[in-house]
Amino acid sequence: MPKQDTNTMQALQGLENSSSSVRLKAALAVGTTPDPRFIDKLVERCAIEPEFYVREMLTWALTRHSASMTVPELIDELRSELAQARSQALHTLSKIGDRQAWPAITRALLTDADDEVARSAWRAAVVLVPEGKEHELAVVLATQLGRGERETQLSLSRALIALGETITPPLRAAMTDLDPRVRAHAIATERLMRDPDAGFEFAIEEAKRIVALGTTGQEK
Repeated sequence: MPKQDTNTMQALQGLENSSSSVRLKAALAVGTTPDPRFIDKLVERCAIEPEFYVREMLTWALTRHSASMTVPELIDELRSELAQARSQALHTLSKIGDRQAWPAITRALLTDADDEVARSAWRAAVVLVPEGKEHELAVVLATQLGRGERETQLSLSRALIALGETITPPLRAAMTDLDPRVRAHAIATERLMRDPDAGFEFAIEEAKRIVALGTTGQEK
């Protein structure tokens, strides 16, 4: 067997090793010397890899391969029943940045019941959204205001703010929502957009006080 094929086999086997450090080194090797034969295994491994730092290396390795070969496979993963498969595929698509993947970022993914999948979809959408589609995306993202814990809410706020002024109308509408969590999150997001240095914790606590007082925070 040629030396190159031997190295390929060793790397592929390394990606399944029980030691996370061995898997990390294998992913690094695969990314350092890209080979189309690795793509299937990298995508497959992303769906089940338990270690965050190994998943990040797998994503990096995929970005080192041709987007024309990786993007279609990653889009297929978005239909997986495994939440991690969907989340990691979205994360990798956001890193590749190929806007041909945009049609695959569906409303279903942007509102996925799994918080990690939804957060990955928000980040990917902001990177991949075509010019002129920002407002449409902002309207969908605004339906998720008030969702989840602080980490999830911060991710959504960052995604919305990255879209710029187009988020103002849906944010203002959300400030009058019947749900106080939605109102507070919308107010906090607008505060953060106006003053990025304020920090999310400060913005959300201030927003809660505004909601408790029965105002929308739009008076200023």
